[in-house]
Amino acid sequence: MSKEITARSADYAQWYNDLVLKGGLADYSAVRGCMVIKPYGFALWENMRDVLDRMFKDTGHQNAYFPLFIPKSFLSKEAAHVEGFAKECAVVTHYRLKNDPNGGGVIVDPEAKLEEELIVRPTSETIIWNTYKDWIQSYRDLPLLVNQWANVVRWEMRTRLFLRTAEFLWQEGHTAHATPDEAVEETRRMLDVYADFVENYMALPVVKGVKSASERFAGAVDTYCIEALMQDGKALQAGTSHFLGQNFAKAFDVQFSNKDNKLEYVWATSWGVSTRLIGALVMAHSDDDGLILPPRIAPLQVVIVPIYKGADQKAPIDEKVNAIVKELKAAGVRVKYDDSDNARPGWKFAEYEMKGVPVRIAIGSRDLENNVAEVARRDTRTKESMSLDGLAANVTALLEEIQQNLYNKALAYRNEHITPAGTWEDFERLLDEKGGFVSAHWDGTPETEAAIKEKTKATIRCIPLNNPQEAGVCILTGKPSRERVLFARAY
Repeated sequence: MSKEITARSADYAQWYNDLVLKGGLADYSAVRGCMVIKPYGFALWENMRDVLDRMFKDTGHQNAYFPLFIPKSFLSKEAAHVEGFAKECAVVTHYRLKNDPNGGGVIVDPEAKLEEELIVRPTSETIIWNTYKDWIQSYRDLPLLVNQWANVVRWEMRTRLFLRTAEFLWQEGHTAHATPDEAVEETRRMLDVYADFVENYMALPVVKGVKSASERFAGAVDTYCIEALMQDGKALQAGTSHFLGQNFAKAFDVQFSNKDNKLEYVWATSWGVSTRLIGALVMAHSDDDGLILPPRIAPLQVVIVPIYKGADQKAPIDEKVNAIVKELKAAGVRVKYDDSDNARPGWKFAEYEMKGVPVRIAIGSRDLENNVAEVARRDTRTKESMSLDGLAANVTALLEEIQQNLYNKALAYRNEHITPAGTWEDFERLLDEKGGFVSAHWDGTPETEAAIKEKTKATIRCIPLNNPQEAGVCILTGKPSRERVLFARAY
């Protein structure tokens, strides 16, 4: 199977597509720009979703659901918001079809035109804040902490499975607060939740920071982000959390009576991550032989493959393996005993290697006689013989070791690819030859930021939180700068 995968060194983009398709995560759809998430890929998303959902609820949030369709007039109420999303919107103009009287199949009924067009949600701030107007009356109604799991549509011209599709799955949190300090605290809290999840479950180190003005979410006062680094040296925005100030509250007239019985506009946040995280997972850890998935969110953590000839050899293996499976499941391990007879063990080994299953166990008749099993790790591709006594406990510990090893490997790569640049020549050379994050001074103007992007295709990924103040001069203009920021080429 690995021979069907394009090498990373030959064509990184094709390598990524090969892994997503051959690893059984997703497939192309008949609808241009959309994807089909296959059961294995959706199981991965469910594991990620379930962990995040628990983390959200642990921080006091409740789930709700809001309409897919947004009246066009809602988008007009917040100027920056409509400017940011206008070019990506899918618009519903009619509500009925009919048969073509000329025999041309189904056509849109011209008499079924909507009085007001509906936008298929690219994000839900407008419909949610229109709703919050009825939910919030007093300071006693605050804070309002709501999240929704949903799909959104952003009409992308250039798409790539998971990373950029016209429709994708995500969660979006929308909260309302009585003070700006509370709202900023919420924004930072959710950024920390995202960083915790990505680092401790996806085994992917991130840089927490704030976006430059030109990279902010449309309608936000500040956008906080976590940025991760892929194996090709490109950055990927893994999550964002936005302090919206009072922009949407004023646009939709969401006011509350404070403790002095005076009306004030509420302060808002929004925050989200999407199925793009699956793309990050693939690109951060996998190799030329297939997927490598962190155990804590892998759909299948352990697979056991028997090696036998005939039913007489299989029966005692089944008995032993069933006991091991019971122990592993009791320990919370997602395990599969693949004793199907439609493929040889070698084919199964290759299949599970392609799918990135963290641990593979092979047990044959001779192994049973010697009270051992062959245990193979997907991350290092090493094998060792383990005693069947206490195997479940040892495998559980091994899963944690694999999880930590994946994080350590990604962290070492990330740290080796944060490089300071002192001159424009160094800056260009690092982007072209090394990649990763280039730490450089910037004069703080959007004009310079745009010029750097035009010349190099690199953008400011973030201004790291707690960034040390370091006087210098801008990498391009030579004007004074008070701190370095992180540039990178990005997905």
